[in-house]
Amino acid sequence: MNEHRLYAQELRRRLPAHYFQPVPHRALWVIPYAAVVVAGTIAIVVGDLPLLGRIGVSLIIGMAFGSLGFLGHEILHGGVLRWAWARDLLGGFCMLPAAIAPMLWRRWHNVEHHGNTQLQGEDPDVSATLEQYHQRPALRILYRLVPVKSILFFAVLAVWLSFHAVIVLIHTLPRLGRRARLRLGIETMIPLLLWIGLAIGLGWRHFPFFYVIPVLIGNFVLMAYIATNHMLNPLLEDDDPLAGSLTVTVPKVLDILHSNFSHHTEHHIFPAMSTKYVPHVKRLLQELWPDRYHVMPLWQALLTLWRTPRLYLDNVRLVDPHSGATYGVLGHGLDPDGIASAT
Repeated sequence: MNEHRLYAQELRRRLPAHYFQPVPHRALWVIPYAAVVVAGTIAIVVGDLPLLGRIGVSLIIGMAFGSLGFLGHEILHGGVLRWAWARDLLGGFCMLPAAIAPMLWRRWHNVEHHGNTQLQGEDPDVSATLEQYHQRPALRILYRLVPVKSILFFAVLAVWLSFHAVIVLIHTLPRLGRRARLRLGIETMIPLLLWIGLAIGLGWRHFPFFYVIPVLIGNFVLMAYIATNHMLNPLLEDDDPLAGSLTVTVPKVLDILHSNFSHHTEHHIFPAMSTKYVPHVKRLLQELWPDRYHVMPLWQALLTLWRTPRLYLDNVRLVDPHSGATYGVLGHGLDPDGIASAT
């Protein structure tokens, strides 16, 4: 029995049965988030706003886009709605800003990522190794553009989710049967046609303010968490959420708006659990396995990512391909308060 099953069995004994049932009323969060997007778009299109005012409204829409993404993640895992058609419909709606098809997200994230977390060659989201860096020209170009401690690291967060989704889509389509490819193609085209249609109908001059800037903001908000989920953890040989995941801490208001996405170790133990209950799982993890559990403030996790390379020398060391400096990972020498290269 692997570590994941051991954690889950022990925690299930201590948690109420209803924690493992969907929580349908959480779907109502779609209403305020969508209302913010619609109201902001109307203000940009028909309001006589100065440039700074339009940018300000764009930022608010972008925050709503990010919140919709976190809610869509919870919905597509099955933590909100029991019925598959409703799950995909509402989850797809939440993913409209990122233009990610619900079918693609479930296959990519729910199945391939959660089923193979931090397993090299299996997890589509795992960071590359130094060997892959030398084999792939695109990786070498990326590292020249965004070396360790580059301010461009934070700019990359604003585009990486969409860029990575396109890569995953390209790799996924050939592996599907004809009907599945057709469905995925339709689900992918719907958001693209929607945003193009809105750009034509509401005016291309408004498009950067009601979509382009907001989607960059929304992607940045999502990636600020996603990048910290596993990139400071070791590569694994078997599924172990406590070794392979990091939980971050944020102000309570952000946990509310972001569907407790900060509780990522907890989510990997119980992916289909509503995020309403994951704080209770966190409390138990800290009681039962305090030495294995990894948690730090979000700002510190982002700063640590900025200070360290994203290439693995081996399972427990990151390496800078330019300087050769190596860094430990969580549980293996990483010191977020005073990062120093390993010997």
